[in-house]
Amino acid sequence: MTNKVESVDPSHTDDTKANQEFSGNIYIFHAFDIGDDIDLEKIDKSSKIKKQPLNLPNYFKNYHKPLQIELPHPHDTSSCISVKLSRFGAISLTYKIPFQETFEDLKETVNTIFDKYQEQSVSDANTLFKKIKKFIQQPKFFHQHTSYLLVQLNTNEQVQITSSELKERYGSSIASLVRFETEHLSEYQRNEILESDIGYYRGDLLIIDKESAFIYDEEYEETLYLFEYANVQQLELHYFDRVLDRQLNIIYEGNVKPLQWRAYLPFIGTTLSGDRIGELGRLKVEISVITEQLQNSVKLAGEPYFSEIYSRLVENLDLTGWQKGIEKKLYIIKDIRTVYQTKIDNIREDLLTVAIILLIFVELVVAFFK
Repeated sequence: MTNKVESVDPSHTDDTKANQEFSGNIYIFHAFDIGDDIDLEKIDKSSKIKKQPLNLPNYFKNYHKPLQIELPHPHDTSSCISVKLSRFGAISLTYKIPFQETFEDLKETVNTIFDKYQEQSVSDANTLFKKIKKFIQQPKFFHQHTSYLLVQLNTNEQVQITSSELKERYGSSIASLVRFETEHLSEYQRNEILESDIGYYRGDLLIIDKESAFIYDEEYEETLYLFEYANVQQLELHYFDRVLDRQLNIIYEGNVKPLQWRAYLPFIGTTLSGDRIGELGRLKVEISVITEQLQNSVKLAGEPYFSEIYSRLVENLDLTGWQKGIEKKLYIIKDIRTVYQTKIDNIREDLLTVAIILLIFVELVVAFFK
């Protein structure tokens, strides 16, 4: 008796793969810089702003925690799950959009969803800005805006699938998804994206790219704060880089306002608050302080998995590159400030010398006539 082997139709396998629906959520993190400083204490005491409890992971330091509030009414969305205010003038909005569809359909819709919530975030942030404007120093809507998208896939599907099977069957779709592409990427690009995956447990999968990420993890909630935090950090670095560029362009183009004559007077000139040296010095101190706060708001020692996630975010968002660029421009400002200060000091010394000579001359004249 001959055993009969049933042939498997490859097209049937491809159809099953293409029609496999998955459920999960799309998280979109938006951040806006709206001013120099937000008085969180006054907002916390205000009866017009509704506060919400803030439960951050243990790796966030208490003294750098933002203030979490409710999005003021009226607003058109129920997808905004988190609104945070940072003391250094930043608003952070997090949106959660559930989905249940195939990867191929999700590739088509993720761009539309992202664009929709770009517009929605601007509207929501503007509504909030109007409510808290009086608590902001140098308010402006808005200096800078950054965003990041995370696709989270549920693990409690009826058909269980491991992370390795997910990469093998749907790797091309996942790679296209994190790049916001509707077509399949080249094999080189696909492999480069998929080979950068990380995970804590054997079945976990996390892929971090420049503008978005993909996560397949049952316990993913705590990682959301790292994505939000890195997006805010990116926002402030972009903003500071822009501010420094503007200041340096003013100096390079020779549009620096001349100092008042009183600035050259000993003792009196040092108390003037509007001089160029004072502005450059305050800018340097402000940027240095806020940059230090951003770098030291999280303590990831003893948290190897979170530390690796944050390292990947720093690498893909090029936070180190932005940081080095800012530091270089701060050094240039320091040198310019030194040149300004040296020039003023020399003029003050010359004025003192002239004053002393005049006093001696006056004494000689008085003595001669006596």
